[in-house]
Amino acid sequence: MERSRAVDTKYDVVVVGGGAAGLSGALTLGRARRKVLVIDAGEPRNAPAAGVHTYLTREGTPPHELLAAGREEVIGYGGEIVTGTVVAAERGADGFRVVLDDGSAVVADRLLLATGLVDELPDVPGLAERFGRDVLHCPYCHGWEVRDQAIGVLATGPLAVHQALLWRQWSHDVTLFLHTGPELGAEQREQLAARDVTVVEGPVAGLEVTGDGLAGVRLADGTVVACRALAVATRLTARTDLLAGLGLESEDQEMAGHVIGTRIPADAMGATNVPGVWVVGNAANVTEQVIVAAAGAVRVAAAINADLIAEETRRAVEARRARATPGAGSHHHGESQGRHGASGWVPDSPEEFWDARYAEKAQIWSGNPNVALVREAADLTPGRALDLGCGEGADAIWLAGRGWQVTAVDISRVALARAAEHAAGHANAAEVAGRIDWQRHDLGTSFPEGVYDLVSAQYLHSPAELPREKVLRAAAAAVAPGGVLLVAGHAGWPSWEHTPPADLHFPTPQEVLDALDLAEGEWEVLLSEEFERAQAAPDGSPCIRTDNVLKLRRLR
Repeated sequence: MERSRAVDTKYDVVVVGGGAAGLSGALTLGRARRKVLVIDAGEPRNAPAAGVHTYLTREGTPPHELLAAGREEVIGYGGEIVTGTVVAAERGADGFRVVLDDGSAVVADRLLLATGLVDELPDVPGLAERFGRDVLHCPYCHGWEVRDQAIGVLATGPLAVHQALLWRQWSHDVTLFLHTGPELGAEQREQLAARDVTVVEGPVAGLEVTGDGLAGVRLADGTVVACRALAVATRLTARTDLLAGLGLESEDQEMAGHVIGTRIPADAMGATNVPGVWVVGNAANVTEQVIVAAAGAVRVAAAINADLIAEETRRAVEARRARATPGAGSHHHGESQGRHGASGWVPDSPEEFWDARYAEKAQIWSGNPNVALVREAADLTPGRALDLGCGEGADAIWLAGRGWQVTAVDISRVALARAAEHAAGHANAAEVAGRIDWQRHDLGTSFPEGVYDLVSAQYLHSPAELPREKVLRAAAAAVAPGGVLLVAGHAGWPSWEHTPPADLHFPTPQEVLDALDLAEGEWEVLLSEEFERAQAAPDGSPCIRTDNVLKLRRLR
């Protein structure tokens, strides 16, 4: 269904702009089973027009009706539509981050810019108020509706004669107001005379309106020349507010050697010079009509889908090769200092995998408690805590040092033994070690008993089999009324991971919340956000890692 605002999540494609081009692209991608979001500011260029024309089977349909039907079709294939204005877009480590004016943000693997253009009208009083009604720009869009009426053409550039001769096809009564246009040559005057186009010298000062219709054009000397429609040449400017953040620039578009506006440069398939960003519709070609923009979007959307398939295939091949060479992957379970380096061995179970993982080195993790836990649990009143996936014990030891009675759980006996040693070596070992109950559980098959004031699940990402959603639902069930569930995870691969496996998804906080399937009215969302933290790469170099955190309080 259509939503009023975006949520923090990730899509295959985000379409910026919900006109005919954007919706057509989204429809094509939705039918290709892509996760698609359309963000639309609700300001279509053709809103003032009474109808859309030269659109086969939709001739004369009011613009808002055409878009409403398009939205229903997009939603019918699983697409999502958000009303809002995109204020920023830039490439991040996990894709393109798109920020809306309400502060919400989404991430996409690909962007389709269908932002359209802005008509910049000549500086004549009254034009803007009547634009799209009887102040017109395109004879193919509006000529039939004003056929055989007195039509004026306002000259503001070198294409004015061409424009007047074009409008002459729809009416025998055409007047060219020279206004600020260039002086006519002898050949041009002869052409206009041969086609019975009247030429009026001097600048135009304004419009004469009778009732709710154009009655004439008023010259600077006060003379009024009767006409029922006035054709103008607008400057057609692609909306470029987002280009700087994406590393794109606009360029001039010419007609007959004269600049008529600006567009976002792209190839024949809509691909810009920024990988992952496509453009369609009037943002790519300012002269395209509605039906052409919609048709072009089908072609561009197919190119985007093909590009996604190529990347997914490449990652699948790499993952297949990695599985054929065990140990090529990396583990994401906390403050990592290294990579899994074993090779030539395939573990029989997750327990065997993690025991071998911890046995590789005397210390795998940094020894520091996780940033999200420290930040979000520091002000909580100590009680009973459950630490899921405790690893070498840094989180459990930190909680116990603050007075919590901790049940610390891990699948690896090697990790638990090491964690117990760390607790025994703590400066306040007598108190800290006495407050921690180390328990071994394969969380996919067994879970610690009891209820807790804090349940912490930090970075439960695993290359070995782990039913993460099932585990987190069990974690929520273990929270006592008034207690807190804290889930932290990675928002994407680290900067040093150049060929990440394709089959590991990093869920957003909203996806985690949805998967928990919590009873309505029983929980309060205290925090749902992404955050950045410093982390050392395997070679010891510093980097910034983007993670996310979900913090919930059980109300009853």
